[in-house]
Parts: sequence; structure tokens; C-alpha cells
Amino acid sequence: VCRIAAGGKSPDTVSIILPVYNASHWLDECLQAVLHQDFQGTMELSVFDDASKDDSRAVISRWSTQLERRGISTVISGHDSAQPGGVGYSKNRAVAQSSGRYLCFQDADDVMMPQRVRLQYEAAVRNPTSIIGCRVRREPEGSTERYTRWINSLSPEQLLTQVYTSHGPTVIMPTWLCSRDWFQRVGRFDEGGLGVPEDLLFFYESLRRGGGVHRVDDCLLVYRYHDQAATQSVLEETIWMLRVAFLQERVLSQWEAFTIWNAGKQGRRLYRSLSVANRRKVRAFCDVDENKIRKGFYTYEESKRCPVVRMRISRSLFVWFNVFFGLPLSKVFISD
Repeated sequence: VCRIAAGGKSPDTVSIILPVYNASHWLDECLQAVLHQDFQGTMELSVFDDASKDDSRAVISRWSTQLERRGISTVISGHDSAQPGGVGYSKNRAVAQSSGRYLCFQDADDVMMPQRVRLQYEAAVRNPTSIIGCRVRREPEGSTERYTRWINSLSPEQLLTQVYTSHGPTVIMPTWLCSRDWFQRVGRFDEGGLGVPEDLLFFYESLRRGGGVHRVDDCLLVYRYHDQAATQSVLEETIWMLRVAFLQERVLSQWEAFTIWNAGKQGRRLYRSLSVANRRKVRAFCDVDENKIRKGFYTYEESKRCPVVRMRISRSLFVWFNVFFGLPLSKVFISD
């Protein structure tokens, strides 16, 4: 570990956690943005190089002098194994070698706005058991337009109610800032490596432990989209199964019965993914499509036949949710 101490500063307050793997193409812009933060407290940059085969380590070392002049301590380490340890492994190592009371997570291919650390740090002080995110600007412009609109427009309530939708964390990992105390209470990132959504697993565990979710409603990060991004290795099926498991754990386990709104592909997929116990709780599929309604029932393997009914106000209490469009998780309808 190479630590370059900035003289005359108080103990570190915010550590910027930067895992690196073959990122030399992006690092100049990324580190220049760190240098230009307007945060007036103490900052530290903690970099872990996960067996890069390019000149990432040299680029980081070159920037360390400028960072030191600005009063930003730098911790640089890594390894030269044949294979990288993965995103979770790299983040854990960067956190372990850092010393700040607050952790600001940064991807090497993204760029901070000058006020990012300051505004998110202030929010974290007010919300010490929350994961703090921010709005983003996608680059190239227009890429993943629907997803970007979703993460930027969620209301404070939806940051919690939409954790069961298909998009993963309601504040995305590259925007996270939290206290070290909260990070340690939640636990480390999963180190399963390629294909493991370590951010989603950590996010769910934070919620299990009573953590909050808060977004600073300023655009504080340029969030790049490209084919080499680590998120491209995570299969949609993996996200789906984790999401359904969390839904069953946190919601369906508390319900005696429910109706699935959507008798189409997504609704049937949800039904098939449920445990046997939760499939037994499904009273019906609810839809507006006359073709689906005319079929009358949906049958899956050994499960009981499940009726498909027209969307209407029920004569008895029932609960429904839409798993595809991210509508409010539950609504109760009472007949007149």
C-alpha cells in the first residue's frame, strides 16, 4: 500500500472509494473531477487496482502528486494476479484501507460534478443510517433513456416502494455515499465475482437492517454507458430471482392472500417463481384483456388452477400489485 499523506489536515472525513480494472481510458477525467471537488472538509482517495493489464496504476500514480497538493490523501494498492477478484472484492479492499468516516463510492468510468461530495456528505450527516444517492446524466446522451428517467424521477416514497421492480437499487451504486458506521453494520459487499449483483445484495441487506434511502435531487454524476461496464455481466434472470425472493421475504410472507394484476407473460412468470406456499395464496390473475379472461384459468404444473378475472372492484377485500410497470406495491379495494 502506498499512502501519500497530505500535511496539515485534520483526520479524513470522506474517503472516495475507487475500484479500478483496466480503466486507464477513463481515469484522467475521473481523477480530475475528484481534484475539483468543492468540499471544504478533508478528503481521501482510496484506490484498489484489481489486476489491471493496462497502465491504470501509472495513471493513478501520476495524479497522486496533484491530489496531494490539493490536500487529498491517497491510498493506492492492488494485485497482479492472472484474474481480477471482481467488483465486490475491489470495493471491499478499497474500503478496508481507507480511513474516512464517510464513504463516497466512485466508478472509474464516471465523472463527479464539483459539488457531489459536499452535497451528499451533508445529506449523509442528516441521514446517518441511509444510503445517499443523486441524480445522474447519462453519457452517451439518450442511452438507457427509460432507465435514466426512472432513477432520476422517483419520489422519496418510491425510493422505498419500488425496490421490488426490475431495475435494482432505487439509487444506483455509482452514486452511493454512506457513513462508515452504517457500511460496517450492513456488512461487506459480496465477493462472488463476475455476474454477482453485489450492489443489489448490499442494498437489500441495508433495507433489512432498517436503513433508509435518500437521493440528493441534483445531477451530481456523469454516468457512462458502455459494453465493458461490470453491470453488463449480470444476467436479468439473476436480478429477477433475487427480486422475487426479497418480495416474498418482505411482503408476501405477511399476506394471507393476494391477486396478481397482469395475466400476461410477466404475471405468469412471477407466479411460477413463487414458492409453493405463496402460489397457494394467489386467489386470481386480474386483467383487462378479454382473450386472457375468456381462457378462464391459468394452470402451472401441480399447482391448483388459478382463475383469470376482469379488473374490477372486488366484492371483498383484496390486494394487488403490478410487478412490471412499478406501480404502487399494494392497493386495497372495498366494494360499495
